Amino acid sequence: MADLPGATGAPAPDRGVYGISVAAELSGIPVQSLRLYERCGLLTPARSDGGTRRYSADDLARLRRISMLVEAGVNLAGVARILDLEDDNVALSATNTDLRSTNRTLRKAAQAGANDDADG
Repeated sequence: MADLPGATGAPAPDRGVYGISVAAELSGIPVQSLRLYERCGLLTPARSDGGTRRYSADDLARLRRISMLVEAGVNLAGVARILDLEDDNVALSATNTDLRSTNRTLRKAAQAGANDDADG
């Protein structure tokens, strides 16, 4: 993904820029919990060349979702499954949108071809 700043001058939402202590402060989640969530595969922050974790705005949003689920009483295995299903749903929705667009394009092309055959 691009490292170009957005229109506001902020880094791209998927670019890891926050260290673990800043991410903990911004998310309200203790550093040890952030490490645990990473070990459980709930999120994978970027790493600097020196191996330091770098959290992105997208990671912080995911941490907010994890926190909501944990507060609702969902265990970490359940959180992992819910996040996987939500990620799959987003991907399927994007694919569906692309397929609908392609379908519209193909229908228009077929209609134009049918009109050309009728004219010729």
